[in-house]
Amino acid sequence: MKKNKKIIIGISAAAVALILLAVSYFVFMRKPAEGPNMIRENSFSLAREYIAQGEYQRALDILDRLLIENSEDPEARELRDEILRFQRLAAENDALQNPIPIPSSIPSPEETSAQAKLEEERRAAELARMEERSAAQAAAEAERQAEIAAEAERRKVQEEEMARKSAALQTQMREVQSLVARGREAISRNDLNAAREAFNEALGKMPDGENRFEAQELAEIAEAYYEVFSKQPDTPEGREAAQEAAAHARSAVQKDPTQALPHYTLGKLNRDLRQTDAAIAELKEAVRLDPNNYIYSFDLGRAYFTNRDYAGARQYFENATTLNRNFESAWYNLGGTFRALGRPNDALTAYRRAVGVKPDYPTAHREIGRILAAQGDPRGAADAFTKALQYAPNDLASVRELGVAQMASGDFVSAEASFAKALKSSPKDDQTNYNMAVVKINQDKGAEALDYAKQAVDAAPSNAVYAYTLGLAYEATDDFEGAVAAYGRAVSLDGTYIRPRINLGSLYLANGFSEQAVNLLSAAYNQEPRSFEVNNNLGSAYARLEQWPQSVEHYEKALQSEPKNSTVRINLARALAGSGDLQKARDAYLECLKIDAANWDAQLELGKTYVSLGDPDSAKRSLRELISRNPNYSGKAEAERILSGL
Repeated sequence: MKKNKKIIIGISAAAVALILLAVSYFVFMRKPAEGPNMIRENSFSLAREYIAQGEYQRALDILDRLLIENSEDPEARELRDEILRFQRLAAENDALQNPIPIPSSIPSPEETSAQAKLEEERRAAELARMEERSAAQAAAEAERQAEIAAEAERRKVQEEEMARKSAALQTQMREVQSLVARGREAISRNDLNAAREAFNEALGKMPDGENRFEAQELAEIAEAYYEVFSKQPDTPEGREAAQEAAAHARSAVQKDPTQALPHYTLGKLNRDLRQTDAAIAELKEAVRLDPNNYIYSFDLGRAYFTNRDYAGARQYFENATTLNRNFESAWYNLGGTFRALGRPNDALTAYRRAVGVKPDYPTAHREIGRILAAQGDPRGAADAFTKALQYAPNDLASVRELGVAQMASGDFVSAEASFAKALKSSPKDDQTNYNMAVVKINQDKGAEALDYAKQAVDAAPSNAVYAYTLGLAYEATDDFEGAVAAYGRAVSLDGTYIRPRINLGSLYLANGFSEQAVNLLSAAYNQEPRSFEVNNNLGSAYARLEQWPQSVEHYEKALQSEPKNSTVRINLARALAGSGDLQKARDAYLECLKIDAANWDAQLELGKTYVSLGDPDSAKRSLRELISRNPNYSGKAEAERILSGL
């Protein structure tokens, strides 16, 4: 957090420097005072010194004394109002906070059932809505930050222009400026009536023929009304302020079409009113008129993104990062745009640039974690989620996703701790209870897993994945009936979900219900004919029923998926022997021993097969090698008995 404070202070110092520059123009470009009123001049001089040192309150105290003597002193009033406004802007900038961490879904389970996909889509939609609100808040903060510098620059240019006017005209212009400043200050106090009164008075005192000046002040008034609307858009006052903002911004454009600010205000209004096409048109004009304003490009990029024109969004987010390499929100939004464009590596680069500018940017760290998790780097993802939590320890989404990353990397102990922390905040969350159940099962904590799996099913009874996991938990506690019921429920919830069929078939097979196992596994085979587990279990089920040709067929298909699986290969050899194809059985045993030379059962059964083939010499060689290499083999006595008969 110290680094963040340093960054914010750095920005504030720059803003203050610009403010002081503007105040210097305001002070030194005025016509020198006439007459010998040295006390008044000394008061102004001392006030300026305090301003230069950032001692705003002391400067204001001096100006207040002057105004007590002469409440109509225009120069003192104008300088006071300017200092009050700049003081407020600087304070707002120093109060900038990080974007609020937004909860999100954790990745869907490994199983890709239709039910799991629907759940993932629901969570993704919720995430999109929440992150849209987060982006809007971050952008509003960025707008305030940029406005400090932009305001000072506009005032500087205006002061330079005013310096070339006559003294009388300057006095009239400064009176208008003072009234506009008074109105904006009233808005900062939520006094809309006083603001409207000051603005209307300012409009009535606009100098004739000074269209550029009038446009500048109209734009300032429009921005002030927009500020009211942005804070309370759904109130009568907010809606009225929106109308005022739009009217004054359009008047500004009519007075001077070269002004960018009123187009920007209209763009923001249309954006907030969800009139995206109109927002894009206005923001494009603002960018055209002021191409060096990075916040204009940034907001235009956001409007394009909302309109799902990701190519356009990318162009203007990149433009914003070119204009301001240290604008972390633009890098963050550029990352989101690259993700929408299906370019995760570029998104990762952009997010890393965001945290390079702002190391304590929790949502950017979280997005880095999500991309790394999707790219199969769970350890890197866990590191990123850990960093996100370092800066936003209560971000529930990062806690959950850290647990998922830890689980994916095989660190079940850490994952268990992360999910436990998440469940303290949200004990009924179905996804977290599901993940905790999976972690417990992987740690052979079946009874504990059962409790969490039941919580997940209770919270989302139509989720087939959760029902399947409940079956796993029942199976881990040797509850046959409970497991059968849970797997059966998963099958009924999603007929395309293969895993519960496989496990239910395996469960029936292990408990001697071979025909039921074949029926279930055959249905799974119709959906996934290349599945290793389906074919291996079908091979076993048909072997139990002594239907050897079918057993051989499915073992061979299982080996197509895992050709170096010695267990499946010895089972294939046994099925071939059972079917009477002894030569192929011999070859299968030999192939098994090539893969696993220490498979002593395969060595013994190879010797038996040689005997059945009428090849005693090969049988002796195989059995003697077995006894020599493993004299403690449990089947040694059987091998010696066969040898004695040869």
